Amino acid sequence: MDQAAKVAAFQKLHAEPGCFIIPNPWDLGSARMLEAMGFKALATSSAGYNLSRGQVDGDATVEDHFAHFRELCAGVDVPINADFENAYADTAEGVAVNIRLAAGTGLAGGSLEDYDGTAIYDMAEAVDRL
Repeated sequence: MDQAAKVAAFQKLHAEPGCFIIPNPWDLGSARMLEAMGFKALATSSAGYNLSRGQVDGDATVEDHFAHFRELCAGVDVPINADFENAYADTAEGVAVNIRLAAGTGLAGGSLEDYDGTAIYDMAEAVDRL
C-alpha cells in the first residue's frame, strides 16, 4: 500500500463509528508482529524507540526518528502515526519544516505535543505552532 492509500485508510479509521486500537511498536519486528495480529494502524513511540536502543526518552535526534519512521512505513502495509513530540522545533516555522520532512518519510499522521520538555506552551503559541 502506498502512502496515499495509507493516509486514506487512516482517515477512514477515524471516520468509522466507535474507537480503534493503535498499538506502539518499538522496532520493525514488533511492527510486523502487530500488523500480523490484525491491527489496522500503528503508532510510533518515542519512549519505546529510545528504550529499544538502550537510551532514555528524548535521547534520539530528529534524524534518528525520521529514519525510524521511514523504516516502519516501508516495512509494514498499514498506516503509521508518529509520536512527533513537539515537532523537534522551538518555533512555528521549525514545526512547519519538520512536518513537511516527516510527511516525506511515509507517515499517515502524527501527534504533536504541547510541551517542550520544561513547560506547556501557552495557548497562543500552541495555536501558532499548529
